[in-house]
Amino acid sequence: MKKVFKIFGFILIVLTGGLYISDYSYLLDGVFKIYLTGHKTAFLSDYNYFDNRTLAASENPQAWPIHSEYNTISLSDDLEQHHKKTGTVAFLAIKNDSLYFEKYYDGYGVDSKSNSFSVAKSFVSALLGRAIMDGYIQDLDQPVKDFIPELKGFYADQVTVGDLASMASGQRWEEKYYSPFSITAAAYFLKDLDAAILDQPIEEAPGKSFIYKSGTTHLLGMVIAKATGKNLTEYLYETIWNPIGAEHESLWQIDSNKNGSEKAYCCIASNARDFARLAKLYKDHGKWNGKVLLDSTFIAKSLRPRFPESPEYGYSWWLKEYKGHHVYMMRGHLGQYVITFPEENLILVRLGHSKGPNGKDGDPFTPDIYTYMDAALEINKNVNRP
Repeated sequence: MKKVFKIFGFILIVLTGGLYISDYSYLLDGVFKIYLTGHKTAFLSDYNYFDNRTLAASENPQAWPIHSEYNTISLSDDLEQHHKKTGTVAFLAIKNDSLYFEKYYDGYGVDSKSNSFSVAKSFVSALLGRAIMDGYIQDLDQPVKDFIPELKGFYADQVTVGDLASMASGQRWEEKYYSPFSITAAAYFLKDLDAAILDQPIEEAPGKSFIYKSGTTHLLGMVIAKATGKNLTEYLYETIWNPIGAEHESLWQIDSNKNGSEKAYCCIASNARDFARLAKLYKDHGKWNGKVLLDSTFIAKSLRPRFPESPEYGYSWWLKEYKGHHVYMMRGHLGQYVITFPEENLILVRLGHSKGPNGKDGDPFTPDIYTYMDAALEINKNVNRP
């Protein structure tokens, strides 16, 4: 038996050493940070295992006003069962810019941080709008190579910043979250994420169609950082996060390179109340307390489909016409959602451990999203007063 264990140990050492010196050395990081923590994929509190840049609370925190009917309703048994089954940790509704309902689960609360995953993509798109407004970037049609001259690929000269924000980059990318050998999985653990992104060439004609690729948003983040001369956390704080009165200190995951590049495609760890603020800013056409933080025309363009054949996506926002309502939303891995019904002046936030089962082939929205949209409309019917 001892001989067997020695042989097994030797094989394990050889395999580990082989991985360490190979192109798949990041798998070791994944094993320690994901699998050995009891998970099969990235998870809500995984920010504790990565480097982060601090996104401070606002210098002038602005609490959400409390609605006169705050928490006077109860959720249906079916919805509560859904929350239990999918591991919801936060569920809140903001009606007429006032906190109407909120409930937390699994030990989470108002102050709890939670990884938002791809919700961050909408924040990055907002930073693009601000960079254009500030004059760092000319417009959506400016070539990416003006900022990233080393960009590779036959079509590298043609791709624009607008192509990046609308997921029409033509970039080589494999969007697979659960395959340990995909670039998406590797990007989560690589020490130099910018270098890895530059190894993904623009190999198809950009600006032709919507194909969701996380690496495309990271490339957009690289453009914004280069254009502004600031890291994304710093620029987000000074232009949006601080002015909209975020109440809690938050985090943005970075790679472990010496300069630390934000994972632009994901991973702002914050809380349900503060995530909802960007939705309010877009609902109010870029104004916060009367001050213009984003150009209204940029927001209007962001919330319309770029491609008629892909009505589900604008410029880093998901879009849906549902039961006579125009809906737009931020979405993240495992079911992180900020869903806005602008005509109803209603924002719904759901954070949790799982989104549940996948839906029908061809439907870009999973069944849980319909559950939450229905819940939002049901909540809206119960509101009697501002």
